[in-house]
Amino acid sequence: MSEANKAVALKFMKAMDEADVVGQGECLTEDAVTVTRGHAAVSGTRDRATMLATVDAFKDILPNGFAMTIHNVIAEGDSVVVEWEGNAVLANGVAYPNQYVFWFTFRDGKIARLHEYFCTALADRTILPLLAEKGEALAHGSS
Repeated sequence: MSEANKAVALKFMKAMDEADVVGQGECLTEDAVTVTRGHAAVSGTRDRATMLATVDAFKDILPNGFAMTIHNVIAEGDSVVVEWEGNAVLANGVAYPNQYVFWFTFRDGKIARLHEYFCTALADRTILPLLAEKGEALAHGSS
């Protein structure tokens, strides 16, 4: 199961980079949530609909994607951890180089929960204002 989950996590990552809402939706359970960890403005919990709306917003916010480099992928049981970095340029021309660890938890072959760890201070300064233009839930989550 670990290898199958790993493939789904990497499909999710590719869909996020390409702002592919359909592709990302195929990876998620109907009750999936993502939790942006930390105490910054961008931190919070987002439900599946908000996750997909955020990916859709990336079409405008990140016109060339995240320019992802995946460094490590670890799969064990129902968990997959992806360490990666992005070197994006936002639609407003601002550089958005960030480093990430995504911890995916799977149920029945799909992502049920994602914990995101990244520099939220950088996100608050750069990408958050663009997300906020698309909607409060995208920018701040539900808590």
